Amino acid sequence: MQDTKIAPRPLPFVKMHGLGNDFVIIDSRGRDARVTPALARALGDRNRGVGFDQLGEIRDGDNSDITLDFWNADGSRAGACGNATRCVGRLMLDEAGVDRVTIRTTRGLLEAVRAGDEVSVNMGHPVLDWTQVPLSQAVDVKHLPLQGDPVAVGMGNPHAVFFVDDIAAVDVAARGVKVEHDPLFPERTNVEFAQVRSRNEIRMRVWERGTGITLACGSGACATAVAASLRGLTERQVRMEVDGGWLTLEWREDGVWMTGPTALVFAAELSPAFLEAL
Repeated sequence: MQDTKIAPRPLPFVKMHGLGNDFVIIDSRGRDARVTPALARALGDRNRGVGFDQLGEIRDGDNSDITLDFWNADGSRAGACGNATRCVGRLMLDEAGVDRVTIRTTRGLLEAVRAGDEVSVNMGHPVLDWTQVPLSQAVDVKHLPLQGDPVAVGMGNPHAVFFVDDIAAVDVAARGVKVEHDPLFPERTNVEFAQVRSRNEIRMRVWERGTGITLACGSGACATAVAASLRGLTERQVRMEVDGGWLTLEWREDGVWMTGPTALVFAAELSPAFLEAL
């Protein structure tokens, strides 16, 4: 008797963004995880798939309301994604009709709360131990031995933050990809370029590991706020302008809180033919 291949069923998803930092969200609660590297790569293709900066997969909670995993467009795993966490937080807040939800990520247990029309997420404490960022050698994380004197900050993923006088003059793509693959970062790194405008305001642009230039990066915004405070350049609460708009960051005793807008773009299904071709 010949085996009969079972065709895949349509796979529902939603498309969201936070300040133009865009995401595909797949809900796998109540079933086995659905996302694979091949699916992430296919979905991340903006010509033949859907396109995203990161992919988020919602799974059943582990002593939390939900668990949330992240993928990059190149099929690699992402340890943290602040704007995606805020977007999924919005979905869960609206679904449950509550003002607070808990989200389990590789960062640990995060909290998302309503903030008027926006959503705030506690992204946890910054990592400032070189072994945990991680870096490949023992160095001062406040002054990395790289041209431009960046700061290293871990926010569930590694970040290298450069402070510049004129952000418009920075070639983010050329410098970003070079720093991402520097041997100092054994897991590669996200790269931020920040111009401090005042004690309470920063302009930031970002190169994301495994993705490239994006309009916003939540964990990168958190890392930049922490780096600026460590250098004594700003207060612990700042407004930050990214390519896609504005975020508010506050480094509190319980972690780094990030507040900003979210948007639900559309809900749709991946076709069986698309899934079968993976």
